[in-house]
Amino acid sequence: MVVSHLRVRDMVNNVMKEAQGKMILDSEWVAARSTEVQFSGIQLTTTNPPSTAAPTSPPWMHALVPGTVLGTLVKNKVVPDPFYGLGNEAILDIADSGRDYYTFWFFTTFQCKLSVNQKCDLNFRGINYSADVYLNGHKMVLPKGMFRRHSLDVTGILNPDGSNLLAVLVHPPDHPGTIPPQGGQGGDHEIGKDVATQYVEGWDWIAPIRDRNTGIWDEVSISITGRVYLHATTEVENRSSSAAECSLKIQVTTELEGSVQLVEKLQTQMLSVPPKSRVQFTFPEVSDCNHSSWENAQSTALLFLLFFYKPNLWWPNGMGKQNLYDVVISIDVEGFGESDTWSHLFGFRKIESHIDDATGGRLFKVNGEPIFIRGGNWILSDGLLRLSKKRYETEIKFHADMNFNMIRCWGGGLAERPEFYHYCDYYGILVWQEFWITGDVDGRGIPVSNPNGPLDHDLFLFCARDTIKLLRNHASLALWVGGNEQIPPKDINAALKSDLKLHPFFKHVNENGKPGVVELTPSSATTNSSGDPSQYLDGTRIYIEGSLWDGFADGEGNFTDGPYEIQNPEDFFKDSFYKYAFNPEVGSVGMPVAATIRATMPPEGWQIPLFNELSNGYVEEVPNPIWKYHKYIPYSKPTMVHDQIQLYGIAKDLDDFCFKAQLVNYIQYRALLEGWTSRMWRKCTGVLIWKTQNPWTGLRGQFYDHLLDQTAGFYGCRCAAEPIHVQLNLDTYFIEAVNTTSERLSNMAIEASVWDLDGMCPYYKVHESFTMLPKTVTPIFEMDYPKLENAKPVYFLLLKLYDKSDNRVLSRNLYWLHLPGGDYKLLEPYRKKKIPLKITSEIFVKGSTYRFKMHVENISKGPNTENSSTEHELGWFKRLHRCIGGKNNGLKVSEIKGNGIGVAFFLQFSVHSSNKDHKEGEDTRILPVHYSDNYFSLVPGEAMTVKICFEVPEGVTPRITLQGWNYSEGHTVLEAL
Repeated sequence: MVVSHLRVRDMVNNVMKEAQGKMILDSEWVAARSTEVQFSGIQLTTTNPPSTAAPTSPPWMHALVPGTVLGTLVKNKVVPDPFYGLGNEAILDIADSGRDYYTFWFFTTFQCKLSVNQKCDLNFRGINYSADVYLNGHKMVLPKGMFRRHSLDVTGILNPDGSNLLAVLVHPPDHPGTIPPQGGQGGDHEIGKDVATQYVEGWDWIAPIRDRNTGIWDEVSISITGRVYLHATTEVENRSSSAAECSLKIQVTTELEGSVQLVEKLQTQMLSVPPKSRVQFTFPEVSDCNHSSWENAQSTALLFLLFFYKPNLWWPNGMGKQNLYDVVISIDVEGFGESDTWSHLFGFRKIESHIDDATGGRLFKVNGEPIFIRGGNWILSDGLLRLSKKRYETEIKFHADMNFNMIRCWGGGLAERPEFYHYCDYYGILVWQEFWITGDVDGRGIPVSNPNGPLDHDLFLFCARDTIKLLRNHASLALWVGGNEQIPPKDINAALKSDLKLHPFFKHVNENGKPGVVELTPSSATTNSSGDPSQYLDGTRIYIEGSLWDGFADGEGNFTDGPYEIQNPEDFFKDSFYKYAFNPEVGSVGMPVAATIRATMPPEGWQIPLFNELSNGYVEEVPNPIWKYHKYIPYSKPTMVHDQIQLYGIAKDLDDFCFKAQLVNYIQYRALLEGWTSRMWRKCTGVLIWKTQNPWTGLRGQFYDHLLDQTAGFYGCRCAAEPIHVQLNLDTYFIEAVNTTSERLSNMAIEASVWDLDGMCPYYKVHESFTMLPKTVTPIFEMDYPKLENAKPVYFLLLKLYDKSDNRVLSRNLYWLHLPGGDYKLLEPYRKKKIPLKITSEIFVKGSTYRFKMHVENISKGPNTENSSTEHELGWFKRLHRCIGGKNNGLKVSEIKGNGIGVAFFLQFSVHSSNKDHKEGEDTRILPVHYSDNYFSLVPGEAMTVKICFEVPEGVTPRITLQGWNYSEGHTVLEAL
């Protein structure tokens, strides 16, 4: 039996019913600088409204809402694109212009004509930093704070004819600060005095945001209800002057196959709400909070305590399905019908967290199962807060595609939006959400500043509590953290610890005396007052005071995260590389493909770094000024790491440099995750990579660029973080079998084959009939090819993990390796070898969505591809290859000609527009695209199917190209009709 504590928190996803429900105001906004507008707010919303039709007349321009002032200026080309080249340097910073320069009017109109007994609220889900709101000549003030919601009862000031004029004067943060010449983490740290995003003064991964994100940055809506309202702060409110006899209904459904909805729970209860009052209601399973108890209540929480028998559980990515239930709560008023409704997706799951005795690191369990955390740090989707559901879905799916199971929302960024959490719920990504404290800005930076955090502690706590209410119903939300590399000031920290204390259902003491989480049992809810879940702000998730405390890094708050530069791949596997069990930040390189450089920089930004050879034999990279401005991380670390790009030879131009960078990206991040996984539970409990994405066109720490094109590091992670995986320990050269699932896997087999640059297979080994225990990493055998007398200096190693019971390949992993002390320079002449490929394509089109299946086969045949001497060892293996070879059933087939024999190395699909009228040098890529794999390699006779999915703009015909190490010019392999 599982008990669900579902609370009504906000009006997200309200269901529209004619004029009742929620209407989002996200179009036909105009904006103007306040100093250029001659009318007052009252005049703008009565006698002198601006036109919202196109074209607008100066000083008014079409506005981006939700969005920021700078986003609006960029949209209208008033200022250069700050993310292109050095465009940001041409934009006036608020420190130089003054706050008035970025104080803007935003104006729109909307239709809303209420019927008798209807009420209307005007809602702002996020303003930065404060605002004066004018509606039909009436002024209202929105107080300070970026992370607080505002709801205004405008019932009495709507125009009778239904046409309404809305003007909002938005003021920037009070302390926008200045940017020191040397830059730095959070500029001069003045922004830390406010409750706002701190990255806006610049960091070592982003340039300053010139308006400090001033604007109506989140959703604006109106909510229309009847006499009784499911209030945003969890009460039922009767706004009328007479008592309301109500019927309160909760319905819980889940989706079956074929979009069929199954009703899991339907419950209705009658209640009477006194006039002009707010009351709570609890379904009568709880004895001390029944129908009679609410009649004398003043303003307490609305709670439904419902029992579900064996619900389908929600699991993180890689552990099971993300089962979600749609909860709909509606209230009908006798004689008037439905008055209000609220809905939310909800997942049943239990999250435990404690400090592991064996490793000293924080260990997470979900539904009783330990989960090895492999994920990344997230700043925000876009530095100018151009947020959208579509982009959120793409980015969260990218994380799921990389087999990640956690995202950390860094404290210098956003409290992420419900749309972000919706897709984390859907794709199974656990979320670590931090509040708005960073060590750099709040007491630990250079210079030391704001040791007591923001100036207004009450405002910080108000925003924190409202954020908790906004997000706490999401299954993906795993823990709250006070700050990044810092804890909040004492009073704020104490208040958060009190507010976020665990409910007795979720708190217990382990045998080791450390806090954890217990199973839900209904008995304690009725035995004492502390069991009433409505008295807890959350009560279901642990609160950690800072990202370096309590099982993270050294657990004591010392700066023990990192490092953040290029590493020797084998070092990730060494116990000495990182001392602690859970690293919340470890980062490295992130160079995108050449097309992204050309799309985001002028030609002077296409110059590759200078490679200065130092006296100690190491190389120092010197990037061009534009790359330096975009925070490029070099691929060398003098005295410690030789330049990893030059291991492949001298980079000739931008295309060559970027393609070689992808080779390094793949190796670097695969090694990082495989190294941590190799020590799973023995030494490590988790790792979060700094960082997975960039909110601008940065050149470091990313697995996809700001244009949403994946780097090869994306696929290195995807490979390494497979739930069931075979890998090579680059330190010991033992082949390891990884099982992060809860299943015991029997009758497994591993095949290891080495392929040289001549297409020969000089080394072959199979280990059969072994068992992989749950949640374990097992060394299987040593890959001793490098010890052979005739070992080649550069070679490929292909590992495959099979389930022999049905001949399925559970994991496939291809390495390119050199002998100790060597390099990859022999791969340069190998590029001239043309390996023949056969590509069979299948296409599915639905509306603007295209889905392709690309079956790619290396049709070169090595002299020992069919080695009869190993027939007795490979009987089952060869049967498998014959089985998956398939037939050509009239599908589109194309071939890339070649007479070379060998590995088709580092193949990359990309999708382009085939329109003939594009300009020379124009970026023709269609983005984003989801690939089941990319940057892959095929040994002679091997085949692989890659699934590709994307949407195309209207009127665009897509074509798919394939390039690779042996195919530098790129080949069009399919053009859709």
